[in-house]
Amino acid sequence: MTCLDPWVLLLLLLLPVLLLNRTTNFYFKICFYCVLCVVFSVVACVVCFLRHGGRTVRNMSIIKRFVRIFKYFYGLQLEMKGAEKLHEDKPCVIISNHQSILDMMGLMEILPRNCIQIAKRELLYTGPVGLIMYLGGVIFINRKRTSTAMSAMEEVGNILVQKNLKVWIYPEGTRNGSYDLLPFKKGAFYLAVQAQVPIIPVVYSSFSSFYQPEKKIFTSGKIKVEVLDPIKTEGMTVDDIPKLLETCHSLMRETFFRISDKLNEKGTNGSTSQPVQ
Repeated sequence: MTCLDPWVLLLLLLLPVLLLNRTTNFYFKICFYCVLCVVFSVVACVVCFLRHGGRTVRNMSIIKRFVRIFKYFYGLQLEMKGAEKLHEDKPCVIISNHQSILDMMGLMEILPRNCIQIAKRELLYTGPVGLIMYLGGVIFINRKRTSTAMSAMEEVGNILVQKNLKVWIYPEGTRNGSYDLLPFKKGAFYLAVQAQVPIIPVVYSSFSSFYQPEKKIFTSGKIKVEVLDPIKTEGMTVDDIPKLLETCHSLMRETFFRISDKLNEKGTNGSTSQPVQ
């Protein structure tokens, strides 16, 4: 026995007690989530290279298999409605609300084939996680440079129909853990109108029933996911974008409140903001 063995034994004995503490349990789960992301990204990178040799949207099917395991570690259940609308073999722009780093679990549960994602450029530099996103065909944009971001979106629009792709975008532009949706940015709607493809809204219920960083709460729970009917953009022009954006935001906001049971029980109007990291 080395001199460190008693300390290791003491830690193992204290660990169950420490995890009963809400704050300790919260940080343990967040750290473990980050570890899972890194470890699974490393393994997935190897599999993607061996299977497809490099960057391709086909790698997303491999990434999905890994990420879909995460929910079992956290006791999360996902209840889907209308998922079949995403699986038609037609190009489209998919938009969804964006609450926290946990969104990835819900995303990979429902992500259709041949679907690329739009993400901020900073994520490319997150080690193995950035690498696996790159290998999965994620398009990284510089949100601080509007001209660069628009050029990237135009390029996506040019290949969207040509390669029969779907594009997944978070129109809020950033994570939002409030009891409401943030105003939408126009990029996703410009893309859909430019390519003349439908927009399919996807709404995730509020995570607040099991995940509240400000109160250090992270328990098991259920995420409801509802896919709304496609919204056609055929014949629309740039002038129609403001109304299109407003329509999508209104429909998604209404759905968000409806499927977020806790919000309905509180009768909140969505004005109370509780940021989620």
